[in-house]
Amino acid sequence: MKRNTIICGDGVRVLADFPAECFDLTVFSPPYDGLRDYNGFTLDLHGLGAALFRVTKSGGVVVMVIQDQTRGGRKSLTSFRTILDWCDNIGFGLWECVIYHRHGKDGAWWQRRLRVDHEYMPVFVKGDKPAYFNKQPLKIPTKHGGKAMTGGANRNKDNRTVASAPMVINAEKCPGTIWNISNGGDKVQMKRAHPATYPDRIPYQFIQLFCPPGGLVLDPMLGSGSTAMAAKLLGRDYIGIDISEEYCLLAQKRLAQNQSNLVAGFRNAVPLTNGGVSGKNATPAEAMPLLAAGK
Repeated sequence: MKRNTIICGDGVRVLADFPAECFDLTVFSPPYDGLRDYNGFTLDLHGLGAALFRVTKSGGVVVMVIQDQTRGGRKSLTSFRTILDWCDNIGFGLWECVIYHRHGKDGAWWQRRLRVDHEYMPVFVKGDKPAYFNKQPLKIPTKHGGKAMTGGANRNKDNRTVASAPMVINAEKCPGTIWNISNGGDKVQMKRAHPATYPDRIPYQFIQLFCPPGGLVLDPMLGSGSTAMAAKLLGRDYIGIDISEEYCLLAQKRLAQNQSNLVAGFRNAVPLTNGGVSGKNATPAEAMPLLAAGK
C-alpha cells in the first residue's frame, strides 16, 4: 500500500483491495441527492459505509460532510437515513455531529423557505471512542481570559443548584460543535474546476483532532483534493480515491503546487479563466483542458 498517492477508480471497489483496519481517519463529502453534476457518477452510500468500516482502525474515525435536497417542499433526509444505517446496520457509532456553519446563497428560497446556512458533519467512530483526540490546536481565545469572575451556579440533575464560587476564566476555550467557516471560498482558483468543494480548513481541523502524527488519512471521493492537501500540510500520510480521471488530475495539480490558502504566503499559481479572458472564471468543463495543458 503506497502512501501519499491518488488512485483513480470506484471507491468501494478500490477499498476491497486494501487490508483491514489500516486508516486512522477518513474525511470526505459524497455527491449526495444529485445536488451537483459529478460527471454523471452516482454512489452507494451503504456499500461505501461497509467498505470504510472494514478498513478503519479500531478507534478510527470517519467524517462525512453532507446535506439534504429539498424535494416538493420537504427534505430528503438522506443525511439522517445514512447516519442510522451506518450505526444500526454497519457497526459505526455516532461520536458527535458537528455543524458546518456557512453563508448560504443570497436570495435562496427568499419567498418560500429559510436560507440554508449549514451542513451536517457526522463523526463516526469504530468502537467506543476515538483512539486519538487532541482538540488543543482548535482552541480559540476567550473574550474574558484571565479575569476572575463569580460563577458555576449550575443546576444539577437532582434539581439542586451548586453555590457560586470565584473562578479564573481560561485564556482559551473549545470551539464546540458549530464551526463557523465562510463558504465565500478558499480563494483557490484551481478548486473552481470542481462543482462541489468545501473549505480546506474542514479536513485540516478534523485531521488535527483525530489523526495522530504518522497516521494515515483517507478520502474515498477526493474531488479537488482538499483532504489530501490538508494531510500534506499537517505532515500526515494520505490516500485519495476518485472515480473521475479529471478530478484525480485536478487533485494532483493542487498537491504539486501547494494550492491552498492554508499555505503561508499562498499565491494562486493557476488562475483558471474562460479562454484567458481576465475576470471571468472558467466553468468546470472549460477549466479541465487548461489543467491538462498545465496552464
